[in-house]
Amino acid sequence: MKGFLFDIKGNWAHYRKPETNNNPLTHDFITKTALIGMIGAVLGIDRKAMCELFPQLCEDLLYSVCVKNAVKKESWAFTLRYVVDFFQKAPKQMEFLKNPHNRIALALKSDRSYRFFDDFQVAVQNHQAYFTPVLGLHNCPAELSFVSSGDFHPQKGDFTTQSFVTNKHQLNKEKFLEGFRLQVERIPTFQNSNFWNLPDKYVRVIYPSEGAIVSAEGEYFKFTDESQWVLI
Repeated sequence: MKGFLFDIKGNWAHYRKPETNNNPLTHDFITKTALIGMIGAVLGIDRKAMCELFPQLCEDLLYSVCVKNAVKKESWAFTLRYVVDFFQKAPKQMEFLKNPHNRIALALKSDRSYRFFDDFQVAVQNHQAYFTPVLGLHNCPAELSFVSSGDFHPQKGDFTTQSFVTNKHQLNKEKFLEGFRLQVERIPTFQNSNFWNLPDKYVRVIYPSEGAIVSAEGEYFKFTDESQWVLI
């Protein structure tokens, strides 16, 4: 499969967990659905068109994440004011990621979405965007930087990776470094045409951070530069 690697970073990020509406918490890294929304922003696709494209891009693109730095979160308080009655206000707290830096692997599973995949790769290479890419919220601008392009080749067996792995993989705990910690997330991978994350399409992943390496067994993809990734 054709693919490429690129970095996403910024000062702050918020990828809301939908079950935390009153005081929203954030996922630890960019989710697949948030990334597809970013692709739409970079390419200048309006909201109505993205309604129809979201299911297609969720199916036709595969992604993975390497968390390059430590996951640090801070909670901030805001005062929300209502448009109808400006003097009516309510306090609200939100959790943010501080200085997030993710390396993304993006692969094209189906040629049906080749034009969107190719246009997005060109835009990242040339530092172009129709709308400002953001890290979940409009007050969290993103910086995108191209790393390399190539092909992803499916493999099966023992492998090491800096990306996440799923609960379908068998971890090789004997090769973990002393004091090494893994973190767990449950992330959405499919959004329908009503911008609803389908509950049965969430995937539980286990990931390292700060350049740590996971040793596991199962299905994975080898990239052109010999790095190994689990794509979902």
